[in-house]
Amino acid sequence: MARKVLVVDDEKLIVKGIRFSLEQDGMDVDCAYDGQEALDLIQKNEYDVVLLDVMLPVLTGFEVCQQVREFSDVPIIMLTAKGDDMDKILGLEYGADDYITKPFNILEVKARIKAIIRRSNAGHSHDENPKLLTYDVLKVDCDSRRAYIDEKEVNLTAKEFDLLELLMVHPNKVYSREELLNTVWGYDYPGDVRTVDVHIRRLREKIENKPSDPKYIHTKWGVGYYFQK
Repeated sequence: MARKVLVVDDEKLIVKGIRFSLEQDGMDVDCAYDGQEALDLIQKNEYDVVLLDVMLPVLTGFEVCQQVREFSDVPIIMLTAKGDDMDKILGLEYGADDYITKPFNILEVKARIKAIIRRSNAGHSHDENPKLLTYDVLKVDCDSRRAYIDEKEVNLTAKEFDLLELLMVHPNKVYSREELLNTVWGYDYPGDVRTVDVHIRRLREKIENKPSDPKYIHTKWGVGYYFQK
């Protein structure tokens, strides 16, 4: 079954080039040229990956990403023309899974898309792990990739879910930021450990009653993070 990708950029030549290259690899590609059009397509279709430019008319890429995260955990790769680290972190703050800085090499784009699809597929394979993880009022269903607090679903991004699942499957094991980056994002991910800190903070805001005094995900200062059970 062909992988379905949405490419969003207001520069039509860029979209045309990416679309052609992805279709050469057998992918099914939809295109959008502004933020609202992208949001409408994501609401109506199931995509394996969304390639989303930051600077878009109508709605910015950040606004699209933020709204998509209210109803979907589809993997999102942000395209940014700015090399500033804060812009990259900001993209991740809004729930993006990865980013690529323009100008980019199309081979890099294809490699990132394939890596995210591989990791997404791997995240759905849990034969060796428990299907249901529970602790106190927190429940994680590994098959459906859903998390609940007091039976109320918590909307997690793909990466937030992967982090939570990994930590819960290995309670009290302290993972360094580098280990989490390599395990959840992959060795080929070009970002740095701040990506992990951003995602852990967002995860705590969603599952902890008091994020500043966490019950589940704890920090081992100078080392990393662990799930306390």
